Formats: sequence, structure tokens, C-alpha cells
Amino acid sequence: MFGGLATVSTNSPHLRKSGSRPVVSDLGATEQENGAEENFLHAVETSDMKGVTTPISTASIMPSPVFLWRFKVLLLFVWGFICCKVSWDSVMRMSVDLRDLFLYEAFLYYNPLLLVTMMVWLWGINLWVFSLSNINYAKIFDLDQNHLSYKEIWKCATWMTVIVPSSMTAYLYLYSHGEVSLAASQPVLLYAAVVIVLIFPFDIFYLSSRYYFLRTLWRIVLPLQAISFPDFFLADILTSMSKVLSDLERSVCRMVHRQVATIAWFEADSVCGSHSVAIPLVLVLPYLFRLFQCLRQYKDIGEKTTLLNALKYSTAVPVIFLSALKYHVFPVKWTNFYRPLWLLSSVLNSLYSFYWDVTRDWDLSGFTRIFKFSRPHLLSNLLYGRKWVYFWVIGSNLILRCTWTYKLSAHLRHNYLTVFTITALEIFRRFQWVFFRVENEWNKMSSKSNIQLTMTDVPKEEDKLLASSDHSV
Repeated sequence: MFGGLATVSTNSPHLRKSGSRPVVSDLGATEQENGAEENFLHAVETSDMKGVTTPISTASIMPSPVFLWRFKVLLLFVWGFICCKVSWDSVMRMSVDLRDLFLYEAFLYYNPLLLVTMMVWLWGINLWVFSLSNINYAKIFDLDQNHLSYKEIWKCATWMTVIVPSSMTAYLYLYSHGEVSLAASQPVLLYAAVVIVLIFPFDIFYLSSRYYFLRTLWRIVLPLQAISFPDFFLADILTSMSKVLSDLERSVCRMVHRQVATIAWFEADSVCGSHSVAIPLVLVLPYLFRLFQCLRQYKDIGEKTTLLNALKYSTAVPVIFLSALKYHVFPVKWTNFYRPLWLLSSVLNSLYSFYWDVTRDWDLSGFTRIFKFSRPHLLSNLLYGRKWVYFWVIGSNLILRCTWTYKLSAHLRHNYLTVFTITALEIFRRFQWVFFRVENEWNKMSSKSNIQLTMTDVPKEEDKLLASSDHSV
């Protein structure tokens, strides 16, 4: 989708290209191959007797796939060690009073893409587990035959794992050695490369998958059509990436106003400062997108549960904007009035979202079996029908829902290490959520298919009457 001698079989994996069909020879191919092998051995023996060396076949000296995989992993670890060593030495060159501000700025530029890389890795794991089970995720997401497999997802994640930290290492090294202008160009070039890869119009870099992703994003931003499962599935994932979108907005704002590798943006009244109104607006956008999708669904199908779902997303709005008021009201008023309201709205949003995850998105009220693997595997023994899986997912989902509400607070954005950790945990929570949500959708599709088959098998009343009257005299 998205790599002769007559003695070598045409079905050899070293000669057949990826996706090509194996060539079927005629009935006498086996005898011809056996005869060719005998002639080849006879030629080798003759050349050995004459002292002439025969060149070794290219296929016989090719390293095994396991060896290549281990070699790539070793190179990845060596590269990671070099990046960590260079980054650490660069940070230690900075003065102590500027070091924290320096790291804060570097995290704001690179943590969005680092977290996106983490999400891509986990999405590959999701697809890998689905491929082992009986869940036809391609049918659920309405994917064509050229959709990316988990191996190709991991290949993309590997390149992201190499490129993003490499750019961050270059930024730290150049900035610490006084090359400020070159350091400022590193995040700009990285973000420009990401945009170019996404919108590149030619049939490379998985064009169909990129187009599918961008089309789904467009449907999320403008829900002017019937909402499909991929639409609200990706929109739900974006709610977990709202902090990523907020940092992305701040990074792009600095790049546009040429504030990269400076400390001007730390001022509260600066265009891209920490008190900017754009921060809560970007944080709330994914929840508004999901809210509008629910309203559109209610317009199309008229189910009241969609209104209750819309109410769930609306509870995130007070959490975000009440928190942002800390920078625009007196401290006493914030402590005595707005902070209690913020805490109340946070608890309401966390509990409501947790309830909806368990009873609606996952439908675990009756503890249904998950991960129905189609063939034996290690995961089938660890996960299939295990009670500890349900207890772990339900308990961790409740805890991480509460911590995610903490992260949504705009007045806590300066604790960048804590916020980065909480965002990574939220991405992990969403990674768990995907398993249950996709399987629940697959169970619904399977039950509908079974009902339709049953309805087609039951004869109509008119057919029964015609059959009863059709008798011989």
C-alpha cells in the first residue's frame, strides 16, 4: 500500500516486489528447476576441481530481517544517546538564571510534535491489536484498500522520532553556542516541513491517507454534512490534544512575530504572552467542534442522547474560561469567587465525562468481553475476558479524567513539565479509550448485520399465503 538466474524461483521474496502477484509456472517447472540445480551443482564441482571460484548468490549473503531490525534498533538507541548527550551539554552551558526560561521556550516549540509522535506510535499499537482480533477497523472507518497498516504507521512514527528530537537538539546546541539566528530557524523549518508533507499534492508520502486525514479535519471544522464515525472519532481525539493545539498556536504566533529564541514573549502584555486571550480560545475549540457535531446528529437522527452528549462537551467551557479569568481579575476575587466555581465545574466535567465513557462510549455496564482475537496470541491470554482489564481501565480513566481537567486550567500553564506529563498521560488514556470505543462500534455493526440477515431469512406473510395455496389437485 502506503521491494535472473534461471535457478532462482520466481516466487522468491527477494525478487518479488511488494504487492506483486506470484508467478505460477507450468507443470514442468519443477523438473526444470531440479535439472537446473543438478547442472549448477555439477558446474560448481567442476569449477572447484579446476580451482576456479564461483561468485556467491546475492540472495545468500543478504542479512536476515531479524538482523536488520536489531541493527536499526541499535542505531536508534545510539542516535538517542547522542541527542541526549548534546542536549544536556548545551543546557548546562546556559547560566542558571536563564536555564529554566530557556527550557520552557524549547518545550513550547517542540512538545506539540513530540506528543503527536507519541500519539502516532500508540495509534500503530491500536491497529496492531485490531489486526490480531476479529475487528475489521477498515470497515468501521470506511477505509479503502490502500489504507495504512500498523507497520507503515510505525514507519512514519520512527521518522518523526528521529526528525523532531534532532531539530530540538540542533536548537539547543546552536542557542547555547551563541548562534541565535540559526537556532531560531530550526523550529520554523520543522513546522514548515510538516505543513509541506501534509499538503504535498503528488502521489508520494501516502497521498490517499493524507487526503483522508485532511478531509476529515475539514469535516470536523465545518460539520455541514451528516456526521460519520471517523468524524467524531478524530474530534474526540482532538479534545485530548487541546493542550497540544494551544502550544502550537503560541509557537506559530512567535514565529509570525519573530519572537523565536527571545524572551519578549514572557511579558504578560506581549502579543504571544501567557495572558493572551487566544490560549483559552484554542483550548476550547475541540470541545466546540464536538458540541456542534452532536447538535448536527440530533438534527439528522433526532435522538435525545446526542443532546446529553453535547451537554457533556459544554461542561468543559466553564473549566477553561473560569481558569483564564485569573489573569484578568484581582487575586482576592479570584480566590474567593472564581476559583470555587472553577473547582465545581472541573468536578462536574470529570465525573460526567467518566460516566459517558463507561456507559456510552464503551458500553461496559454489563462487562462485555473485549479483544476477541481471531487467532491465539500472547495478548489473547493477557487481555481476553480478564476482569483486571476492566478494573484497570475504569480506575485509570477516572483518575486521568480528573488530572486532564487540571491541565485544562489556563492559570497552570507555567508548570510546563507537569503539564507535559499530564498531557502524555491523557494521550495514554485516549489510547486505552480507542480499544473499547472501536470494539463497541464493531459490535454494533455486527449486531445490525445479524439482524438484517435474520430479517432476510424470515419469509414474508404474502409468501406464506402463496406457498399455502400452491398445492397440487
